[in-house]
Amino acid sequence: MDPENHVVRLCVRGMDAEARGEEGEARRLFLQAWEEATDDYEACIAAHYVARHQTTPQDTLRWNQECLDRADRVGDERVRGFYASLYANMGRAHRELGEVATAHAYFMRAAERLRDVPEGEYGVWNRFAIAEGLRETAVASAVGDAPGCREGTEPVRDSPADLLSGLLAGLCARNELKALGLILPAFLGDLGTEEDRVRLRSALHMVHAARWLPAAEQAVLETAITALTEVDGASVAG
Repeated sequence: MDPENHVVRLCVRGMDAEARGEEGEARRLFLQAWEEATDDYEACIAAHYVARHQTTPQDTLRWNQECLDRADRVGDERVRGFYASLYANMGRAHRELGEVATAHAYFMRAAERLRDVPEGEYGVWNRFAIAEGLRETAVASAVGDAPGCREGTEPVRDSPADLLSGLLAGLCARNELKALGLILPAFLGDLGTEEDRVRLRSALHMVHAARWLPAAEQAVLETAITALTEVDGASVAG
């Protein structure tokens, strides 16, 4: 984004206000950016930040939809790298409204567009956010958003995600940094691809082979490795 663009400069000032804890000033600056936008590109940028300061899930979704619609209208290279984040924001908004299957579909679209995000910390942040959304919506997405569809539906038990979430919580509590350092990046960044599954399985194998953990946790590692190896298409992301 052009740092000299008027709307971009207003949004940067808004982010600075956020960092200082001045939420009211940040909201004012983002709304000013929206009101002074002169084209769809500038409106897309402003709407993204306005969405962050809504007080209801419905309004958050409305502004995220506005942002996505404006990006679609631009339709060129300027917004190509935006879509992973835009779809993830739509996923989070629908999840807040309890529309979990719809949310999962948006997180899937976000994962498909992650390749367009430049490498670096921003790309890693997006990967982790999308993978988290996929994990949290995977089971519910299979039964739909209608409340009646989920009545009597039991959550999947002993999935790799369940096993590893419990294991990682224990490692964090004990400050097992070596094991966490190997497993966490692969776990948090798993988008459900074969490449991601291989990366996660390799990390689990390394920790298991090192014999750093108590016997019960070694057994959990063995179970998770088996699940990732034997179940076709299995992944933490579902």
